[in-house]
Amino acid sequence: MSALDIFFQQLINGLVKGSLYAMIALGYTMVYGILGIINFSHGEVFMIGAMVAMSAATSLLAMGVSPILALLGAGLVAIMVCIIVSFMIERWAYRPLRHAPKLAPLITALGVSFILQAVASIIWGLSPRPFPELFPSDYIHLFSNVGTTMREIIIISVSLVMMGALFLLVNYTQLGRAMRATSENVHVTALMGVNPNRVISATFMIGAAFAAVAGILYAANSGKAHFFMGFTPGMKAFIAAVLGGIGNIPGALVGGLVLGLVESFGAGYISSEYEDVFSFIVLVLVLILRPSGLLGQRVADRS
Repeated sequence: MSALDIFFQQLINGLVKGSLYAMIALGYTMVYGILGIINFSHGEVFMIGAMVAMSAATSLLAMGVSPILALLGAGLVAIMVCIIVSFMIERWAYRPLRHAPKLAPLITALGVSFILQAVASIIWGLSPRPFPELFPSDYIHLFSNVGTTMREIIIISVSLVMMGALFLLVNYTQLGRAMRATSENVHVTALMGVNPNRVISATFMIGAAFAAVAGILYAANSGKAHFFMGFTPGMKAFIAAVLGGIGNIPGALVGGLVLGLVESFGAGYISSEYEDVFSFIVLVLVLILRPSGLLGQRVADRS
């Protein structure tokens, strides 16, 4: 392949990765924007979505259901399960600690993460499980030696559509206005007649729905799912949220795409063995040079 072919091929690969990172990062950034905490259990919600979708899709395909209907059915089941899990996490793990020191929710999030991993390992076992072929994988030749697959196009398209829907929800709906108001000041929002508990729960559930879809797309792209699969994408999505400006929804999109491109070009031009290292180098550089992120904005002080 020529240098130009390598560039465009890595560009496509980076957009695919970045789209997935951005979808997961939205969960981190929405929760942080409202509560000011890092929900490190979000990566495990992503994992639960993939595992549930794998089981549901496998069962539906065994019953003779077409791949498209199996995908839709498995997706709905995975989204509902992730929403319930995320609601329970917020209600029982974070809400009692809402006024506790910031370190307490952080430690709780790590504890919840380990609990979800343990539960998943008990249900699905320790070994990776094959993810059913639900998406068309036809190769699409673009030009020269550059190409992509229908599955990758679907991943990018679904990610953009869902992030566009979130933008409309946040900016043009009553719930979105309530979310923005709550992120500014929970106490004043409550005095205006908005129930902050409902808004916060809704934020967690929306983030869980995005994590579920991202988990399905990620597992479909890699072809497997396992109980520990949420750790690395979860950490990289957190880095993407910090890179874009945690608490900033457009920043999650920008951060995810930038991180995906950095990883892809680093793997293509340097070495794929250091792909994960590039992510953490970006995190360190951002924290040193621009702690607020590329599109960062100051989160209101609620003290």
